[in-house]
Amino acid sequence: MTLTAVLLAGGESRRMGRDKAEIVFRGQPLWQRQIELLRDLGPEKIFVSVRNEPSWLPLDTELILDRPPSRGPLSGLTKALERMQTSHLVALAVDMPFMTSEQMRFLCGLAIAGRGVVPVVNDRAEPLAAVYPREAVADFATALAGSNFSLQTLARNLARAGTIQTLNVEVEAQGFYRSVNEPADLVREG
Repeated sequence: MTLTAVLLAGGESRRMGRDKAEIVFRGQPLWQRQIELLRDLGPEKIFVSVRNEPSWLPLDTELILDRPPSRGPLSGLTKALERMQTSHLVALAVDMPFMTSEQMRFLCGLAIAGRGVVPVVNDRAEPLAAVYPREAVADFATALAGSNFSLQTLARNLARAGTIQTLNVEVEAQGFYRSVNEPADLVREG
């Protein structure tokens, strides 16, 4: 298995009130924290998916800009799958700072040739901390060209087709998948 990684940092951050990627969390900007986590996986390439070129873009990454109209993370994931030259794409949202290298390695370890893995927490897919096989590119492109941009729907369709397996996340690991969406989430980081 070969990996490409994508950091998804293209959200509008309306509830947070400022760019989440630049928020300092436990001594580091969120973008830096997540890039380091992705680097630990040893991908051949790291994409950064954003709406506009950020001032913080690391030199060892490749920029993926959402083309208007943006369809949220579906746009970035589709473009990354189209551009990658490896067997799998590992995706991570910039606003999931509780994720660990160990948990991401665990997910990567469950992926096999032609099949990825999407975690499920409380019956909801967590498609922004997941591993997708190259074979999913057509499904992503079809979803992007359609009218339903829901990653929940897409994850269900990929699971039915056997392109991904879903992983029910144990209660003790569910905190890894928690997002910070508003300032209060940073206060309740525990």
